[in-house]
Amino acid sequence: MDTTDTLTTPMPIRRASIRVAALLALVALADFLIFGYAPGINLFLFALAVCIGILFSARTPPSPSKAFLLLGFLALASAPLLEAPSLIGVALCLGAVMAVALVSARLMPRRFTALPLIYVRFALIIPLRLAESIRKYLALPGRRFSFTGIRQGIGLWIMPLVLAAVFVSLFATANPLIEIALRSIDFGLLLQLLDPWRIGFWMMIAIVVWAMLWPRLKRRAVRPQPDRAFMIVPARNAPLGHASLLRSLALFNAVFAVQTLLDLVYLWGGADLPAHMSHAEYAHRGAYPLIATALLAAGFVLVAMRRGGPGDHSPLIRGLVHAWIGQNVLLCLSSMLRLGLYVEVYSLTELRVAAGIWMGLVAIGLVLILLRILLNRSNTWLIAANLVSLIAVLYISAFIDFSAFIARFNVAHSREISQEGPPLDLAYLSLLGPSVIPALDLYLSKLPDHMVGQRNEALSIRFYLVRDFEWRPRGWRSWNFRAARLQAHLLAPAAIARSDENGDNRHDKPIQDR
Repeated sequence: MDTTDTLTTPMPIRRASIRVAALLALVALADFLIFGYAPGINLFLFALAVCIGILFSARTPPSPSKAFLLLGFLALASAPLLEAPSLIGVALCLGAVMAVALVSARLMPRRFTALPLIYVRFALIIPLRLAESIRKYLALPGRRFSFTGIRQGIGLWIMPLVLAAVFVSLFATANPLIEIALRSIDFGLLLQLLDPWRIGFWMMIAIVVWAMLWPRLKRRAVRPQPDRAFMIVPARNAPLGHASLLRSLALFNAVFAVQTLLDLVYLWGGADLPAHMSHAEYAHRGAYPLIATALLAAGFVLVAMRRGGPGDHSPLIRGLVHAWIGQNVLLCLSSMLRLGLYVEVYSLTELRVAAGIWMGLVAIGLVLILLRILLNRSNTWLIAANLVSLIAVLYISAFIDFSAFIARFNVAHSREISQEGPPLDLAYLSLLGPSVIPALDLYLSKLPDHMVGQRNEALSIRFYLVRDFEWRPRGWRSWNFRAARLQAHLLAPAAIARSDENGDNRHDKPIQDR
């Protein structure tokens, strides 16, 4: 049941006071932890604080066991922020905070398949929630908003403030202690609090936090029920009717069978290609278009196998759909193999890693489509299942340092180290950031002595990467596991010796001094 609050019912004064106090405290905490500091553990701590504020300000406070369970859920979902701050980690953390808010307000649906729609309805109301609450407060009897009233209120304060300033100045002249206290006031700090960027940050935090402290859902539009007497039933020869669908699936399976056979012979079997074409070229030309083909096929299956459609009553159509989905899954696996062959020749990059993950998600989506058909589930179930797989992949990816992984892979498979594959692209590694320093140290330790040019270039890149890492913002608020691991690596004797090999150890002195 949708238990959204109404605009006409004012919330209890005591609960409103708790929520306002929690809002002010969380905004102040966000200013202390986040504003002006690099993201790190501060985001994780602030998320926990928001969760605690939600639990304390809930209309019906949860039991201690349920509160600890929700707090543990939020900590687990926000754990990627401890590894390293990222957009994925922030998105997962925000989703977990929204879940805690929905549970505390008893707006969480009982059916898992309804969760995506609830999230969308909640997200749509977040930017408007604070303004709506202020409008409701001002609409209460005795609190009518009036610019005239504001001017009168300001006017009533002019004389008291002026006379109070005169009295303070006289007291300062007569009392040295008051004069010293006034001189010690840091007006520069007060001006910092009036920074427009800071005020904008407060407003953004207040808007999001208030929506979490007092959640509600956007009302669903009432759709008129169609008149069943005038429903149009697709004819047998309609574009998506039985005859057209049967011919489409038969033709699609035949076309896909040709591509599948070619992949089995040349890609999986390793047969010789024409003289002007290499396996790398064959792999590269097919990886991305085949994924687009699989996505288009998935969309066609969803439309063709709609409930009440021809596929529900024709075993032949269902069999052709199953065969076609199987060929699409094999197509995704072939695309991943193509990508692997291409990486063997041209090294690994961030875009190719993302492409591999995307191909895996498409393959999972196709398998879920097959399960949806076999289990006779709805498209809502399919969307929810795909979201679960997407969230699981993003959660795991948030813990992986892809820059370090790419650097280690390229070093291990470089021509200088393995005597096979492409030469190491040091210029590309320099763009991946300080995370590649351990891989560079491995490269330098295994690089043959006669490759002086590659060694000097690698040492130069390492020097600038270490310098950039040392220049990063410091402080406990910005701490994260990834930076701590790299810091420990740079403090190791082997890494210090590698720094000395460059002939100028200025960049490791800040590490040793700490």
